[in-house]
Amino acid sequence: MSANYPSLKDRVVIVTGGAQGLGRSFVTNLAEQGAKPIIVQRNFELAKELEQELNQKGHDTFAISADIGSQESVQKMVAQVHEKCGRIDILVNNAAMLKNLAIGPFWEIPMNEWYDAINVNITGAFICAREVVPYMQKRNWGRIVNLSSTTILSGKPNYLHYSASKSAMIGITRAMARELGDWNITVNNLMPGTTKTESDRTSAHDEYFANAVKQQSIHRLATVQDHANALMFLCSDEAGFITGQCMVSDGGRSFL
Repeated sequence: MSANYPSLKDRVVIVTGGAQGLGRSFVTNLAEQGAKPIIVQRNFELAKELEQELNQKGHDTFAISADIGSQESVQKMVAQVHEKCGRIDILVNNAAMLKNLAIGPFWEIPMNEWYDAINVNITGAFICAREVVPYMQKRNWGRIVNLSSTTILSGKPNYLHYSASKSAMIGITRAMARELGDWNITVNNLMPGTTKTESDRTSAHDEYFANAVKQQSIHRLATVQDHANALMFLCSDEAGFITGQCMVSDGGRSFL
């Protein structure tokens, strides 16, 4: 069950990686709050399926295909959103490379996978924020939520490329928050913990999830709804005085 945030009604929200995993839950919950989520996904067919599913329920959303690691692609996407909606209120930098990355000691990580992780997980978030901020500044209001991961708090081995990219999101968030406060634009970092989604990689087996639950203060597996609840709060007017912060959503497994 999600809380009710009337301030999200009619807000235009760009959600990158919005057609699967946590992104799908973010989009669905935002739509149910009356927002207008934009489903940005490289796989357009996947995004279109979610668009149709939500619009059939009476929600207002649409899908766009974009490569967030490409400035040209992001520019076209943002321009299309603004042309269609007339405004951009919220950006959720959710898209990231993980599932397709090789797992292993850092000295064995292929250089192309290192560059891919950096390009999508860091550069992509930077480009998206860079392109939407002028529209937020004109309206003197905005929300940016950058997705990180509690993986970076434990020094988890064999994921150095992913951990490095998600660690960078903390610095990016804090710097953006300092620079954008004059326009009433907040920037925060959401750090979800271990969660089962439909796009889980094969290495995330039942024992992996069971061990995570044992290390938490709240002994149950996180749901995508848990993280969507945190996301909606950070996007709402109720969080208007919170910026530059890291919200850890992992049942008390990590403390920051």
